[in-house]
Amino acid sequence: MAYKKTELYDSLITEKLKENYSEVLNLLGEDANREGLVKTPERMAKAMQFLTQGYQLDAKSIIESAKFKEDVSEMILVKDIELFSMCEHHLLPFFGKVHVAYIPNGWITGLSKVARVVDVFARRLQVQERLTIQIKDAIKETLNPLGVAVVIEAQHLCMMMRGVQKQSSVTTTSAFDGEFHKIPTRSEFLKLISKKIY
Repeated sequence: MAYKKTELYDSLITEKLKENYSEVLNLLGEDANREGLVKTPERMAKAMQFLTQGYQLDAKSIIESAKFKEDVSEMILVKDIELFSMCEHHLLPFFGKVHVAYIPNGWITGLSKVARVVDVFARRLQVQERLTIQIKDAIKETLNPLGVAVVIEAQHLCMMMRGVQKQSSVTTTSAFDGEFHKIPTRSEFLKLISKKIY
């Protein structure tokens, strides 16, 4: 029954978004009823719901679903996680790579869960700075590791397509906790994420 309610709710949201996107197209000087655009408002509505599905997901629950007791105290690094998100200021995409490392303190999580945590927060209207902190905090609060490190390298279409129009600029943000505040540990992490395996 709960699933049907959610499905009905999603359908109502889709319809409302569709109406509003149709109005946006008309306000921009287009005809939302012409052949090439007649289905565009619905496509836009469904795309936006997909791109913001992170609001319905819980990062801590995802980590908890594959949390294992393990006597490991060496760095675990998942690097080059693909990132696609939406800038909350212009509703234009930003994309790039996320590197996440943590040093276990008795608990580990499935490697895929680290990537899923990235998607939970990336699939929302975002700023890169906040996204970096949210990923770090979710891992810290759920696994209580000895340290967490997150680095994001991304390109922003709001800078590339409009405004300053700088196509080659890359924004890097980082967040460190615990053992990663120590220079040797942080240096090892930064060296590992810059090293090409293939």
